Amino acid sequence: MTDGAAPAGVVLVVTPPPTPNGPLHVGHLSGPYVAGDIAARALRADGRRVLTQCGLDAHQNYVPARAETRGETPAQTAAHYGSLVGEALRAARIGYDVMVDPLADAGYRDAVARLLTELVEAKVVELAPMSLRACAGCHRILHHARVVGTCPGCGAGAAGGTCEGCGGFRTAADLVDARSTCCSAVPEPVTHPVPVLRLEEHRERLCEFWSRAVLPPRLRRLVAAYLDTGLPDVALAYPSDWGIEWGDGLRVDVWAEMALANLVLPARHLRPEAGALTGYLDAWGDVDEQLLFLGIDNAFYYAVLIPALHLAAGLPERPTRLVVNEFYRLTGAKFSTSRGHAIWAHEFLATEDPAVVRAFVSWDRPDSYESDFLPAAYEAFKARYAAALDGTGPQLDVALADTELTRGERALRPDAFDPAAAVRAALAAAGSRPERAARLLGLVGGTLPAGAGD
Repeated sequence: MTDGAAPAGVVLVVTPPPTPNGPLHVGHLSGPYVAGDIAARALRADGRRVLTQCGLDAHQNYVPARAETRGETPAQTAAHYGSLVGEALRAARIGYDVMVDPLADAGYRDAVARLLTELVEAKVVELAPMSLRACAGCHRILHHARVVGTCPGCGAGAAGGTCEGCGGFRTAADLVDARSTCCSAVPEPVTHPVPVLRLEEHRERLCEFWSRAVLPPRLRRLVAAYLDTGLPDVALAYPSDWGIEWGDGLRVDVWAEMALANLVLPARHLRPEAGALTGYLDAWGDVDEQLLFLGIDNAFYYAVLIPALHLAAGLPERPTRLVVNEFYRLTGAKFSTSRGHAIWAHEFLATEDPAVVRAFVSWDRPDSYESDFLPAAYEAFKARYAAALDGTGPQLDVALADTELTRGERALRPDAFDPAAAVRAALAAAGSRPERAARLLGLVGGTLPAGAGD
């Protein structure tokens, strides 16, 4: 779909690892997972070298929290839901060159822990006392799933980590009327030495990164807000009993793990002999650009924390595009694993054509505003899709069909990624230019060209 010889370097396509505290639902598919796979297929069709990366987010403390409700160990919960996640991805024709299961990969855990040690020893990350919050009832440290309250920025309900309402970074110390989820107790302050990344120290390099990266408007507003109010200090490990062990009684925070892993994993794939920071940075020399697919709830981590840690570690900038989706709703309410308000992807794909499902969630993708999965709309789309393929749908003039298909093909390029436009163009032109439309629908539907795992 492009002219001239393809660049020789690698395009790294990253989608966030799903948390195995529940199955994937159709809302997940509509966000980073189908879109990232389509982008990778389109790049490969253009002759680009592509490296796709994902995994399981098994060290989120949402996993042990879910395990407690199921009466089993966190490892059992992660294995159960991790299997369902894998089933859904395979059914959706989504595969990855790098797909890591942290609980099953001791080498991965060791590499992440060693890299954090390297960064502390190099004074990139500071080991310093930090004021944290603990549950007044059971005294566990409160972060992520273990604390809830009200976001001081937008007033939405939020957990520790980031606010789904505004995307801002929130801790147990920030939340208004915070309560522990374990004992419904008021948090109490405690001080503990932890590795800390002081983001404000990296403001200048982050500004350079943000000036060159392709960010959607809402992310630019989030970044601007931090530049106005100041960038936070972020603990990279906590006293906890879940996560990768590091130091004296600490576990690597799951988002710090992800930042470190995003340095380690591409390097291990490209240069298996790489085993330390110098080798990782050398291997990253093969990566020309990166595409990061994510939901708005992960915006702080992918737009602020992860690039800050990478820049601090000495990783040179490269062209970066963040493709961000808003939330997908189900008949008016947000898809929710915890509330069970969802259409589970593995069940849905067991009875539906994955090409149609992929095309529909691309057509209805919540790219710049929230959209709503409506069963009646899906059924109408399925009929429209079938009519386009069998030639019984409306037909465009050939010249108009060619124009539409050119628009649709360009919509799958990284610099203007819009899979909804590609689907609309292919369906509109299928009756007049069936072969060219079929190729475009093959990229969207996951049949062309062969992707990782195909």
